[in-house]
Amino acid sequence: MDTMVLARELATLGRLDNENSTESVLRGLTNAVAAGVPGCSGGSAEQWQGERVLVASSHSELISLVEGERELGVGPSVEARRTGSPVSAPDLLREPRWPEYAGLAVGWGVRSVLALPIRVDPVLLVVVLYAVRPGVLPGHDAHALAGMLTEQVGVAMANLWDFEQVRTDAAQMQEALAGRAIIDQAKGIIMKTSGCSAEAAFEELRRISQHHQIKVADLAKLLVEEHSSSNKG
Repeated sequence: MDTMVLARELATLGRLDNENSTESVLRGLTNAVAAGVPGCSGGSAEQWQGERVLVASSHSELISLVEGERELGVGPSVEARRTGSPVSAPDLLREPRWPEYAGLAVGWGVRSVLALPIRVDPVLLVVVLYAVRPGVLPGHDAHALAGMLTEQVGVAMANLWDFEQVRTDAAQMQEALAGRAIIDQAKGIIMKTSGCSAEAAFEELRRISQHHQIKVADLAKLLVEEHSSSNKG
């Protein structure tokens, strides 16, 4: 199997910006296999973490097929997840293992399926390739293809998780700075009305917050809002 096109498509997964999410990376993965694997007409990707699952696909109708397989409890994706090994079905019209799934898939125009489990700790991805013709997916190269996807997708997911952590840290820092600013405003109000020091004003805020079991920042916000409303009145 010529992997140059697929490698080029997969390389784009690691290019992150503020619009990226786990779902967008998974959707990019399904588009990459659909465009880069000879004979592949579409792809789906399931991200499993425990019993939680996130599904993306190159074509919207494949979501219905994935969900239908999960409801049946049998099929290539289910088996790949259970066994941890690639599962190939070269011709669903001749497939004896999952007759109900085969009927469902053929009804959607799918004749051949290759399911690849990819472990990217702490999650398991199940990437499924679909073809409209039988015998065209690279079943004999399944392990090599799975290895390539594991390497490329692992890098993309690690980059995404690092990127999301940075965004989370930045948001938390921004929230902390905003909370500190509102606390300083509340301290100023207390200092002005009682003539106490900044330290004493903060101690008063903390005392009231503990008494009413409310965060200091939330109490400070209420105080500032009440002060602002009274001044307007």
